[in-house]
Amino acid sequence: MDYINFGKAGLKVSQLALGLGLRGQADPAAAQRMIEHAIESGINLIDCANVYSPMDRHANFGQSEMILGRAVKGRRDSVVITSKVASRVGPGPNDAGLSRVHILREIDHTLERLGTDYLDVYLVHIYDQSTPLDETMRALDDVVRAGKARYVGCCNYAAWQVCNGLWLAERNHGAPFMCVQNQYSLLQRMPEQELFGVVRSHGLGMMAYSPLAVGLLSGLYHPQQPPPEGTLWGKRNIDRYNQVMQGAAGRVIETVFEVAKELGKTPAQVALAWVLDHPEVTVAITGGDTVEHLNDNLGGVGWKLDAELRRRLDEVSDITPAVLG
Repeated sequence: MDYINFGKAGLKVSQLALGLGLRGQADPAAAQRMIEHAIESGINLIDCANVYSPMDRHANFGQSEMILGRAVKGRRDSVVITSKVASRVGPGPNDAGLSRVHILREIDHTLERLGTDYLDVYLVHIYDQSTPLDETMRALDDVVRAGKARYVGCCNYAAWQVCNGLWLAERNHGAPFMCVQNQYSLLQRMPEQELFGVVRSHGLGMMAYSPLAVGLLSGLYHPQQPPPEGTLWGKRNIDRYNQVMQGAAGRVIETVFEVAKELGKTPAQVALAWVLDHPEVTVAITGGDTVEHLNDNLGGVGWKLDAELRRRLDEVSDITPAVLG
């Protein structure tokens, strides 16, 4: 596993991160074993959120943080942990969003669940239009000054929102966004339009989530076949699946299968390698739910696509608007 600087920060992270959304994992013990296996395999960046839980049940928010806390007990300083704030965690009027009240309350809850006294990176999960961005940035700076997080970042922000946050932090002499986290894959290339420019000009780290496009690029799904029973897309509306597969996404997936066969790789490995072939991307977050999924995804790092294969993937996936936008 190669370790690179997280943007212009001195923090070094693995190019593959483990995400703990756990959409398809119901067993907390199995999730803990997967985290431990990831760390033993060289992954040092674990991405979490206060609302993540097995089977993505928001009513059980906080469970992924507790599982992660158990997995890293005794080796906390050898891993880089992110978690997030903003999503709803209760019925009250202040149980969501990016107000000072919510941020300062939820960082303490997150640290308690993790069994640690600091996060490496605290991320705002969404843009909160109901709270002034200046209030959010000042609260995040307080989190850093209190030693509860080393760095802060943002998820799902548009380029102009990232720039506004950076400007406010500079004006207030506060902690700036060190990184961004946005969806990016062969089926979702919108960050290339504006966000990549901000990443380059400000030296931000970028975490690409859903690099396998919610599993569509995992190798489990093929345009000529129905979704396997029990899989994420197998449980969804079959008409939606057919619509996706009969359109531009189906052509992208077929090309990924072709390239994988030529290389002796799996489709997931090809899709991950394509994401990581962009210098703007620091890490790709694998959302696999099992050790087997993780092992497959580990094969996506440590090698590069040649120019011709990269060109084929670029051309077939040049879709505007993105099919999964």
